[in-house]
Amino acid sequence: MSTVPAAAQVLAVLRYLARQAAPVPAAAVSRDVGLPRSTTYHLLNTLIDAGFVVHLPEEHRYGLGVSAFELGSGYTRQAPFERLARAPLAALVDRTGHNAHLAVPHGREVLYVIEERAPGRPPLVTEAGVRLPAHLTASGRAMLALLPREQVRALFPDASAFVRRTEAGPRSPTALRDVLAGVRRRGWAVENGEVTAGFSSVAAAVTDHTGRPVAGVAVTFADADADPAERVRIARRVLATARELTRRAGGRPAGVSGAPGRPGRPARPPS
Repeated sequence: MSTVPAAAQVLAVLRYLARQAAPVPAAAVSRDVGLPRSTTYHLLNTLIDAGFVVHLPEEHRYGLGVSAFELGSGYTRQAPFERLARAPLAALVDRTGHNAHLAVPHGREVLYVIEERAPGRPPLVTEAGVRLPAHLTASGRAMLALLPREQVRALFPDASAFVRRTEAGPRSPTALRDVLAGVRRRGWAVENGEVTAGFSSVAAAVTDHTGRPVAGVAVTFADADADPAERVRIARRVLATARELTRRAGGRPAGVSGAPGRPGRPARPPS
């Protein structure tokens, strides 16, 4: 794919500033982005004129400006990712015959943003707007399995971080590590009665351009409706849908069999 060098440099500067906890000196931008100092100052001044960067003269530092906020809030208003996801999620429902949903990470929880209900299937707790503990849900586990282990430890440092809905589910950092190791080995996440007794879910993560998880696609079904062969079929469909959403969003697949949080080979579909 061909790129415009100046545009790529502008985006690199904006992405760098967005990752910082506070405004930074121009020298840090130049060093960490890998740009000549003269180019860095030229880009920063251009972005200042457009309102995307603000200069703090007393501190000799640069941070994101109001236009960057407007850009982000415009994304929220338009909800493009949810729009991109709705048709593939509806197709997933058609192919599996079960309810499907899309969740995004929210600290120790997942927030459900789309629920597609299959005809004749009962409503679930995972309707849009609901938040559930990430360590109990298949969607949450699919995303946690792709995070660096240090980040997972920060989210779930001790037993007090583990909320329960039923008697099932991990109750300690060690137990969660075992669950996530299983996700990486399998290539997809599962939960069995840990959110709602009698129901199970299969999920896979959607990843961004760095290979980090930004959403989880899941299908939920009554245990009585899915024998082992059916669960394999569902897992295959869920993985395919997650990859399609990753492609649509301009993301890069990350293999859960590799190092968590780093791009790798896509997980192999269940056979």
